[in-house]
Amino acid sequence: MTGTDHGIGRRRLLAVSGGIALTGVLAACGSNTGRGGGGSGLAISQWYHQYGEAGAEQAVKRYAAAYQKAAVTVQWRPGDYDRQTAAALLTDSGPDVFEVNGPLLDQIRGGQVTDLTAEVEPVKDDFNQAVLAPKIWQDKIWGIPQTIDMQLLYYRKSLLKDAGVEPPQSLEELVDAAKKLTTKNVKGLFLGNDGGVGVLGGTPLFAAGLSLIGDDGKAGFDDPAAARALGKIHQLYADRSLLLGAPTDWSDPSAFIQGLTAMQWSGLWALPQIKKALGDDFGVLPFPKDGSGGKPSVPVGAYGAAVSARSKRMAEAKAYAKWLWVDRTDYQQDFALSYGFHIPARISLAKKAEQLRTGPAADAVRFATEYGYAEPLLWTTADRTAYQDALSRIIKDGAHPETELKSVIRQVNAELQRVKKK
Repeated sequence: MTGTDHGIGRRRLLAVSGGIALTGVLAACGSNTGRGGGGSGLAISQWYHQYGEAGAEQAVKRYAAAYQKAAVTVQWRPGDYDRQTAAALLTDSGPDVFEVNGPLLDQIRGGQVTDLTAEVEPVKDDFNQAVLAPKIWQDKIWGIPQTIDMQLLYYRKSLLKDAGVEPPQSLEELVDAAKKLTTKNVKGLFLGNDGGVGVLGGTPLFAAGLSLIGDDGKAGFDDPAAARALGKIHQLYADRSLLLGAPTDWSDPSAFIQGLTAMQWSGLWALPQIKKALGDDFGVLPFPKDGSGGKPSVPVGAYGAAVSARSKRMAEAKAYAKWLWVDRTDYQQDFALSYGFHIPARISLAKKAEQLRTGPAADAVRFATEYGYAEPLLWTTADRTAYQDALSRIIKDGAHPETELKSVIRQVNAELQRVKKK
């Protein structure tokens, strides 16, 4: 859940969608595990990373207090949650139920989380499949998606109308529109102060009909279409159509609201703030498709609830996770929409949520359902770093896309082989 200066974890989830690195940072955990009775098993302990929205902490504690079959203590964990959790899972004093950020391959293969297939299976098809996929390994479900955040393209209706520009439906149209909308005082598009290097990730690849990892288990962008798409992102930079050096970065809608840019890539969380400031003078779009084989694309991400394999109350912990994130749809909807602005992970809940049934919010739900993608389970930190470094050279330095991508493809394929051998 994310506000303008709050909920950093949500923005980071979508900016990097990284798994938790399993390191020996045991000192980060501290001794207060919340297990009641010093680990005696008198309570189930549940960990959350620190959300920024007012009321979120009180809400999850209220949910826990309502559970009748076991005592549940909630820990709100400030600081580097990923490192704290990774360290705690190596001990007997970690949480029973905890949030996991993005893909969780290391925890699965390390035997640190428990199979939740039986808990999720009855409603499996009701979850947004893009955010469920990174929680699945060897046909088993290891985490329960909680709520969805997504990125999308905001555009100012009046500015496009005044410039005679239609909302772009292709990447080529986006490049043209951004150039036409750029004036002395307004830039056509804002992708972040680094020109989109940090936030775009695999979005242009999916827009070109490709993927990060293909069905054959190799890099999914070994195709000329990838270079063509990324070359068009560089064109935006070369045309000086991109807003750079804005007072706030892509996750904050201030530049868009203040009229510094006619279009901005940001998160769904920004929609209420934009609507309050601009009324109906804005619309939303997915990232436009590229080429005849492309399709619109939006990145989605979801923290998931997992159960520690070291839990001394395994059955109770699994039952609680199921109760909260499968059975209690009222709490799931409350968590998604009462503390920030997000999409419930369950498709049925997203469809009937009053706040998401009309206007740009309804469009966003449709985009997330039809065009959403999440980083795959096997996409590692090494893959992400190699790709993003190449993206920076392509966008900002004008490096040859084909050459850069060939190097990344070699690295990704080698990393995939390494991961599969573990």
